[in-house]
Amino acid sequence: MSQANPKISTDQPVIRQLDEAAINRIAAGEVVERPASAVKELVENALDAGARRIDIAIADGGKTLIRVADDGCGITPDQLPLALSRHATSKIDGSDLLDIHSFGFRGEALPSLGAVGRLSITSRAGGHDAAQITVSGGQIGPVKPAALTRGTVVELRDLFYATPARLKFLRTDRAEMQAITDTVKRLAMAEPFVGFILRDVTEKGGEGRVTFRADPETGDLFDALHGRLATVLGAEFAENSLKINAEREGFMLTGYAALPTYSRGSAVAQFLFVNGRPVRDKLLIGALKGAYFDFLSRDRHPAAALFIECDPHLVDVNVHPAKSEVRFRDPGIVRGLIVSALRHALAESGHRASSTVASATLGAFRPETTPRVYQMDRPNPATVRSVYQAQMPTPGFAELSQSYSARVEVIEARPEGSDERLETLPLGAARAQLHENYIIAQTDTGMVIVDQHAAHERLVYEKLKKQMAENGVPSQALLIPEVVELSPADCARIMDISDDLQRVGLFLEPFGGGAIAVRETPAILGEVNARALVLDVLDELSDMGDSQLVNARIEAILSRVACHGSIRSGRRMRAEEMNALLREMESTPHSGQCNHGRPTYVELKLSDIERLFGRT
Repeated sequence: MSQANPKISTDQPVIRQLDEAAINRIAAGEVVERPASAVKELVENALDAGARRIDIAIADGGKTLIRVADDGCGITPDQLPLALSRHATSKIDGSDLLDIHSFGFRGEALPSLGAVGRLSITSRAGGHDAAQITVSGGQIGPVKPAALTRGTVVELRDLFYATPARLKFLRTDRAEMQAITDTVKRLAMAEPFVGFILRDVTEKGGEGRVTFRADPETGDLFDALHGRLATVLGAEFAENSLKINAEREGFMLTGYAALPTYSRGSAVAQFLFVNGRPVRDKLLIGALKGAYFDFLSRDRHPAAALFIECDPHLVDVNVHPAKSEVRFRDPGIVRGLIVSALRHALAESGHRASSTVASATLGAFRPETTPRVYQMDRPNPATVRSVYQAQMPTPGFAELSQSYSARVEVIEARPEGSDERLETLPLGAARAQLHENYIIAQTDTGMVIVDQHAAHERLVYEKLKKQMAENGVPSQALLIPEVVELSPADCARIMDISDDLQRVGLFLEPFGGGAIAVRETPAILGEVNARALVLDVLDELSDMGDSQLVNARIEAILSRVACHGSIRSGRRMRAEEMNALLREMESTPHSGQCNHGRPTYVELKLSDIERLFGRT
């Protein structure tokens, strides 16, 4: 550097105590990142107050107005000034920071909002009169009488007016409103027995336009959650999801996970909750991905809404002011619970495939429509002649039918007494084979189209996995063990899972210091770069907290073996072969999708087919 930095002073620095307003504005940068953050904090306060109905009004994407009204317990007039004080809360007493049973507990939200905007709180507690208090840019006003039936109304205007630099980082009104909607939907999923209304209003208020509404659900927890997920995520998710209910060592997992064939192009449909709190935790996302890694291709993502309940002492939610991250005392138990519960539910689903596959198939059909002719209409003679000609057999019709029958293998022989019984089974009785690849089966309620290669590929793959689980993964000993130099911390981390690696054929031993010796590798992998494999496992351990890399590589090879060993496209199959394939699909888990996550069959209901032809 040729010149001294002008920002570096040669004077002795002086330590100063920041004033309360500056402290609150600094803290607001962590707690209130955008309008959606403010909505999250206010709605969580309403839920902690025991609200059964919450009305949220937003103007200009939350930049000019955020109003949250609830019917909770309210705040007494003498407590209103204390509610705006920093680190003042009614939710914990401070004696045990792990014993947290509420959304909020830090006492930062309201003073932070009041430091960067114009905040007013109107509240009425049982047995007290309603009162209102305002704060603008950190300046708290007096408590005044107000009119309110019950509950609390928090109104935040001109967000970030006191810190105008933050306004430049906000996105468009539409983008901010979408972020607010996503936040409200997540909280609505966590509380199915609470009603939510989100309105887009003008700055002056009014009824506005309802952009999201979720009425309180009734029934038991699973019925209420299923109904709420249908409202928030859509009826298709609710129809194609599996109920999850499992428990392990103090952790309980509930919720719904979608079938593999109901996958998404991104991770936008993954919702995870810990003790009712929406979180974005890398460990949980990795566990969800690990549960589906055998059923989806790399560019597809599962959809799920999972809720983990545990003793508050087993998880630390006081990691970040936004409370979106958590730390588990024993993350391995949580990860194992998610993976095992989801895989068990997917196995129990058997050959079931998403109903959206059939919907997409029906949507691809375009029935030819003609203008409706009423009884009083009189077509001209030319039209009548053209209609008669269209009904006559065309020249070459016989040759055309012969060429078509060459591509369609119709099953003529039907076993006596067994035909009706087969049609009552889920995948029905085989009736024909099209283009030497697609099996047409008839059921009591419609028809099924099966991709014979994709279906048999999955069946062979599941057999190979079962054999591997029963007999273990054979390993091959290296003539000269490969020594991999690692840091002491990495060496300890990978040796902690050495027993798990041995079960998939990878044998490691400590070699002194931070080195390890690779003595055996999975035989099915063939010649492998042991050092690169160990480093890849370490990278996955650092990123996800667990490693399924070796197992994933083995199963990828099994998948390729299954692909080459399955029935190829273009092979004609006899009736008994097709029916045997259908029966094996019905008895094999995960047969509803191939090894790459694509559906192996499409089921069309008779009512849908009749609707295509206008018969209903």
